[in-house]
Parts: sequence; structure tokens; C-alpha cells
Amino acid sequence: MTYDINKAVKWGIAPIGWRNDDIPSIGKDNNLQQLLSDIVVAGFQGTEVGGFFPDSDKLNYELKLRHLEIAGQWFSSFILRDGIEKASAAFEKHCQFLQAVHAHIAVVSEQTYTIQQSDTKNIFTDKAYMTDDEWDKLCQGLNHYGEIAAKYDIKVAYHHHMGTVVQTKEETDRLMANTDPQLVGLLYDTGHIAVSDGDYMSLLNDHIDRVVHVHFKDVRKDKEKENREKGLTFQKSFLNGMFTVPGDGDLDFKPVFQTLIDHQYKGWIIVEAEQDPEKANPLEYALKAKQYINEELLKH
Repeated sequence: MTYDINKAVKWGIAPIGWRNDDIPSIGKDNNLQQLLSDIVVAGFQGTEVGGFFPDSDKLNYELKLRHLEIAGQWFSSFILRDGIEKASAAFEKHCQFLQAVHAHIAVVSEQTYTIQQSDTKNIFTDKAYMTDDEWDKLCQGLNHYGEIAAKYDIKVAYHHHMGTVVQTKEETDRLMANTDPQLVGLLYDTGHIAVSDGDYMSLLNDHIDRVVHVHFKDVRKDKEKENREKGLTFQKSFLNGMFTVPGDGDLDFKPVFQTLIDHQYKGWIIVEAEQDPEKANPLEYALKAKQYINEELLKH
């Protein structure tokens, strides 16, 4: 069967450009109906679940009106803090909700020791690291998540993320090496790995066979440099404009997209950019991202 990019890949945009889960005051006036309607206007096929989204029945009703789909949802994992059994019970509830909204991706990030929400920690230098025992426990727990997810026809997509215990390529390499490929997939995020390591292609090239979900996040290098020099927190860094949508920053998405196509990637590519909607109109940036995708990626 020949590979058809238009059938294999679905394009979505994350709700974080409209409302921020970590700082609820940001974009608080943007409701679900506005968000979903903007996504339709911009020409995307779906989104991920935001923290402010309603129960599955209400959400499915609004999605159906607009012919939109849910790609997946973030899960804050606390395997190291709570133990595998307690963490897995929370994850199973997460999978049940995903199944109810017909989504197939659980975006998992271990949040024990994270500095994402810290008001004082320098996002570029102050992340925590795991002991060997903690590594073993995390990988064992993630494999168990994979077993739970499979019951609901869901895939675990582990999200390497700034400020967490699995941020760098080296850490992601170790996670991939010590988890079962059948149970644990990778969420590849251009922006997080570019800021973390300065190189966003190596991670993709080395783990392309594990990638089950993709986030296209662009980076404004001048803002990244400024934020590093100031030693800003994660939240202050994105409020200062470090992230943006594809085509508006300094990353080149053409080799990323070509690599995905060459390996016949099937799944969602989600545009995601933590921004302040007061400064970056969410619909304007959604339209900007879709124009870049259509003109620079899909026409080549």
C-alpha cells in the first residue's frame, strides 16, 4: 500500500495558545466554543484536551458540531512520588476519559521533581536528575502504563520536557533503551529538545521508530538567549516569547517533516506554542501556522 501523507497525518493545534493550564489567569476569557471554532477557521482537524475542558459528553457534543477530533491529552505522572500502583490507578482513569472522547494518545510526563511551575528555578540550569533506582522505577512504571493503555486502544507517548527528569536527548535515550517499544512510544517535541540540547534532529533520527505523536513548536532564538542570560523560569521564558508557532521562529521544520514522511509516520502532528494570548492572538497565530504548513511543508 502506498503512503499517502494526507491520509497518514492529521494536523491539530493545542489549546495552550488560547488558555494556559499552569497559569489559569492567562486566556481565562477564551472559552471552549471560541477555541474549537477558531481551530475550524484555521483549518485544523483537531486538538488536545485542555485542563478547562468539560466532561466527555459535553466535549463530544461541541466536537461533533464542528467535525473536530481529540488527538490526546497530557497526563501528569507521579510514579516516583506516589509509587507505581497509585500512579497507575490515576492513569487508568485518564485512559477511560480518552476512550470516551475517541482519542488514542496519552501524553505522559513524569512530574516528580519538575521545575516547570516554579517561581524561582532557572529553567536552563536547575532541573533535577534521577538516581539509578529511580530510573528503574520510572521505566517499570511506564511499561505498566503501556499495558493499561493497550486495554483502551491507547498508546503511551512519553513527552521529553524542559524542567523535568526526562528533558535531554541523553535522558530520552536512556528512557527508550529501558522501556518496551511495544508499550512505550515517544512524543517528539521540536521546541523542547531544541532549547534543551540545541539540536532537534538527532533525537528524531535516533528514535523515529518509537515516535507515536509529534508537537511542532518553534523557538525564537533571540528570546531564548535573553531568557538564558536572565536565568528565567519556564513560565517567564514563554511569557517573554521564547516559543511560537512553526514559521514564526528560527527552527527549520522541513527536515523534520521530511524525516517523518521518509519513515511513513502515521498519526497526529500538533502545533503547540505556549504564548500569552494578550500578546499573540491565538487565531492569528493558528492561521499563520497553517499557512506555513500548507505553503512550506505540504507543497514540497
